[in-house]
Amino acid sequence: MIIERISGLSIPSIQESPKSKSPVEEFSSVFGEFIGSVNKDQLNSSEMTKKFISGEGVEIHEVMIAGEKAKTSLELLMEIRNKTIDMYRELTRMSV
Repeated sequence: MIIERISGLSIPSIQESPKSKSPVEEFSSVFGEFIGSVNKDQLNSSEMTKKFISGEGVEIHEVMIAGEKAKTSLELLMEIRNKTIDMYRELTRMSV
């Protein structure tokens, strides 16, 4: 059995850029891009559901895949947010 790579998952990576950004700016841009990607997945899932309901030739498995992708990307975003908040709280506790 051959396992293929999942395409379309856009988890941004932090890379060295020609302009040197501060870590805060870099994190902000990566996090902003990821939020945009999650939003796009949510909108795509909603659009696929509407097309399926109206009978525009979208198969149920495509709707389910889009829904699960949107759900998974949102859960990942929420975990990243939670870990970031925990890290911030820990850092502020350490600096006191």
